[in-house]
Amino acid sequence: MPIIESRDPSIKDLKGMHLWHDDLSSCSQRVRAVLAEKGLDWESHLLKIPKGETTTPEFLAINPMGLVPVFVHDGVLMTESMDIIVYLDKIFPEPALRPTESDELQQMKHWMEITDKAQYDLKVLSHEFIFRAVRNISAEQTEMFENDVLVEFIKVYNHSDKLPTDMISQSVNNTDHWFQDLDSALADRNWLVGGRMTLADIACMPNAHRFELMDWPVEKYPNVVNWHNQIKETKGYRAGIIDWEPTHVRELLSDFVHSRGNDGYHVCKFGVLAA
Repeated sequence: MPIIESRDPSIKDLKGMHLWHDDLSSCSQRVRAVLAEKGLDWESHLLKIPKGETTTPEFLAINPMGLVPVFVHDGVLMTESMDIIVYLDKIFPEPALRPTESDELQQMKHWMEITDKAQYDLKVLSHEFIFRAVRNISAEQTEMFENDVLVEFIKVYNHSDKLPTDMISQSVNNTDHWFQDLDSALADRNWLVGGRMTLADIACMPNAHRFELMDWPVEKYPNVVNWHNQIKETKGYRAGIIDWEPTHVRELLSDFVHSRGNDGYHVCKFGVLAA
């Protein structure tokens, strides 16, 4: 569990649950979904990444990595969405979002691990095909992060109006592989593990939603389509993702995707999707 010491001494005095998050952040969506499924009360500290609110001295005193979500429970500060949702399910076990059988528990952990690894490719493709409509981080803001991987990515992202083709293609190929694995796992079941929704499904939920926004050809994976339609009916999806996603922003992103697509620049033009 990534419990960290904040440079802001007031954090230790906080009571109850607090979440620093961004409306479109997939990792924030994951945590909000679990909070919603469990019906928990929490205090929102909404940050707007496009406005540089994760690079302010105040937020960097809380998390010098400059990332959301940041979760605080009775003065204990945690980062990393996968670890936060596991913590929530342990501390608030009802309704249970983990299987009881050891083999199913290992399957759940497997999906959480590979989806966590898929976050880099999600970041690459999201920034290239969606977030250029709304997001830019200045060089001055970039230097404030204590996160070398993020700093390097932002420098490449800001260098031109397009990321390198080989970077995009590699992320497309990796993502297609993730979708293929997901589709295979769902061939004979409604949920990824066992007969009900678990943290495995919630871990994958924001990624599936993000790629739908990107106009990814999800029809290639019919089992994923059925699973995603089922996911959309859950409280976690509605309260964790849709309710925090402003309609005008969703429309802006959709218009951006289709405008670039009409100009011949679309995620389907790269990697295995182009083939």
